[in-house]
Amino acid sequence: MDSLTQIVLGAAVGEAVLGKKVGNKAMLYGAIAGTIPDLDVLANYLTDTVTAIEWHRGLSHSIFFSVLFAPILGLLIFKLERNGPATWKDWSWLMFWGLFTHPILDAFTTWGTQLFWPFDLRLAFQNIFVIDPLYTLPFLMFLTMAVRQKRNSPMRRRYNTLGLIVSSAYLGLTLVLKGFAFKKITDSLDAQGIVYHEMDVRPSPFNTILWSANVDAGDAYLIGNYSFFDDEPVQFSRYPKNHGLLGDMAGNEKVLRLINITEGWFTITEKKGQLFFNDLRFGLMSLDAREEQFAFSYNLQWDQGQLKVEETPRRRSDGKRLLLALWGRMWGN
Repeated sequence: MDSLTQIVLGAAVGEAVLGKKVGNKAMLYGAIAGTIPDLDVLANYLTDTVTAIEWHRGLSHSIFFSVLFAPILGLLIFKLERNGPATWKDWSWLMFWGLFTHPILDAFTTWGTQLFWPFDLRLAFQNIFVIDPLYTLPFLMFLTMAVRQKRNSPMRRRYNTLGLIVSSAYLGLTLVLKGFAFKKITDSLDAQGIVYHEMDVRPSPFNTILWSANVDAGDAYLIGNYSFFDDEPVQFSRYPKNHGLLGDMAGNEKVLRLINITEGWFTITEKKGQLFFNDLRFGLMSLDAREEQFAFSYNLQWDQGQLKVEETPRRRSDGKRLLLALWGRMWGN
């Protein structure tokens, strides 16, 4: 999830664990704990593109990381708050839950998380987008109401608990909504006589009304969108896999790692003599049936005998165009 959401979750967890003892400091350190796992983005400045992708939501988003660093960070805070009422064990417990709830929440997004690192198993339930106002804003409202109360006020704990309950209930609801969307999309595929091997369904950005589907139809992927306000069958656009375009690159170590990251959901396109590796998991840059640009696309080119992988930059104007299209499509076809 986005940084604000993880800060809110971390602060609420900190309050639940230690708020009664240390007051607002529990929220502060909980928010810090909720932020720490995402420091793995610094890998973008330290290593190559493929390695940075692999590191994102890897070690720092694992149970191992939470267990290892909670007592270390707890000890550090204990030293800083030497005269406070909380013990080293108290601070370690707070940091563990702040660190651990971060990847748990991320597991519900499209990218997922390697919760069981170092085992190569990525959990991605794909029922909530990385930014969802309906999850974050009510949560933030209850947290703000809690922080305005005195440390020992019963209303402080009540508001914080309500924030955790409401946000968790919404998260559960999105799983139910995904189930309905999955059923509607499979019904459209069956009604149109489309034969497919596998399907992947995820929410579109910023909402859980409009859902997108990637459908493996053999030599191509079909992409379709379904809104709960639709009154017509889902229409699918076809995108050839073109995996054969990789040629000698198909066995390259970096390409194999990209394939592993996408779990096989990718296409290859050629533009002006250059090859692009497109990650299907995050959709296209617009809802136009003729759209060919994917949100995450990587240019593959040889440079002095080495394969160079560079992420295709996204323009702010593309994002605005997509948001307007999503708003219109959300209300039905």
